[in-house]
Amino acid sequence: MKIKNICCIGAGYVGGPTMAVIAQKCPAIKVTVVDINEQRIAAWNDEDLSKLPVYEPGLDEIVAQARGKNLFFSTQVDEAIAAADMIFISVNTPTKTYGKGKGMAADLKYIELCARQIARVATSDKIVVEKSTLPVRTASAIKSILDNTGNGSSVKFQILSNPEFLAEGTAVSDLLNPDRVLIGGDNTTDAGKEAIEALVGVYGQWVPQERILTTNVWSSELSKLTANAFLAQRVSSINAMSELCEKTEADVNEVARAIGMDSRIGAKFLKASVGFGGSCFQKDILNLVYIAKTYGLNEVADYWEQVILMNDHQKRRFAHNIISTLFNTVSGKKIAFLGWAFKKDTNDTRESAAIYVADELLNEQAQIAVYDPKVQAQQMYTDLDYLNTRPSAANQAGLTVHQNPYEACKDAHAIAILTEWDEFKTYDWQKIYDQMQKPAFVFDGRGILNLEELEKIGFVCYQIGSSAKQL
Repeated sequence: MKIKNICCIGAGYVGGPTMAVIAQKCPAIKVTVVDINEQRIAAWNDEDLSKLPVYEPGLDEIVAQARGKNLFFSTQVDEAIAAADMIFISVNTPTKTYGKGKGMAADLKYIELCARQIARVATSDKIVVEKSTLPVRTASAIKSILDNTGNGSSVKFQILSNPEFLAEGTAVSDLLNPDRVLIGGDNTTDAGKEAIEALVGVYGQWVPQERILTTNVWSSELSKLTANAFLAQRVSSINAMSELCEKTEADVNEVARAIGMDSRIGAKFLKASVGFGGSCFQKDILNLVYIAKTYGLNEVADYWEQVILMNDHQKRRFAHNIISTLFNTVSGKKIAFLGWAFKKDTNDTRESAAIYVADELLNEQAQIAVYDPKVQAQQMYTDLDYLNTRPSAANQAGLTVHQNPYEACKDAHAIAILTEWDEFKTYDWQKIYDQMQKPAFVFDGRGILNLEELEKIGFVCYQIGSSAKQL
């Protein structure tokens, strides 16, 4: 089966970039990205490519090449579903905030709504592709909905799992040159094998065949959760060692370099920091913990839950060290945050360490001034409001957002580096020092600054994982 028309439901961080690359690499396929959020679709269609709702290096160029040719963004969901041979579901699957599984299980209400809408609209056979991160065996639930809630026509559906393994900030290069593409489907029937091969044919137009892996659908679904759990585990592991390094005169960067040269371990994801964030790591591990508990695998659940507990601890201790270093009070003191996004080269703030560090400091009545090159002020206030720890007015009074980093740092008692934006390394740190309260403290939560140079200027510097700079 040759795919001619693709629809993607969901125009967010995964759906938008993935479909843009598919459209660019497969000019014979019409790709339509749909979303009920009119503002988001308008942003994807904006002539000013700097206003795309997702910031990723190189994405604007790819959208410019394909948009209006074979890449379209629309709010006409039913029309796109009806016309498509293949439908990607790329909607949000947040952690549940209510009922059974609250705080751990994935909330699948948006997935179910998509499945019901597809069943209602479809009048021809469809291949439905899970792109959202989902619990194991979600495909069977989708298949049941599609088969039992149809519109009376004899439409046949095949369900595939095609998890994304994108790292925000490098999503475009990850899509253009992936380590692997994973496709799970029903490999026990001819129709299932044909559906798998149809999606292999799409990716095969630019991805080498040896990098396209096919499995049963259950293995594919679990592989996504497992990959994120393993990566997050490495971050929490090196962060655990960072605290030990601070007490033993070791340097976590030297330790990481030493163990990273072991080919069995490897050097990636061994950078000590204020903690991991993003839309996937915490959500997927909590989902994994919940699945393990539902099967009575309590030891498995406890093992993975510790990764989250360590990450939460790292964020808290960073905030508490700022408080203790500033003479045990930050009340009324200005603390400048450089960075709010959860990592550089993205405007995504979901589960960003900055949110939780800010929350701790606001509880201590600090005045926080933030500069981030890509995150808007309203997003920062929304992030704090979501925690529901104080009234919205208090968040807006305690946190101010600046368009200029030097203004954010002016008259500050301390600066905290919360995102590893490259531009922070290029600032005139002498100018920043001259305009700060003294002693002028720098808390480098990402390990990106040259502390030796800053100390020569006069800063009192602290960096995670260094005993010489007790943090």
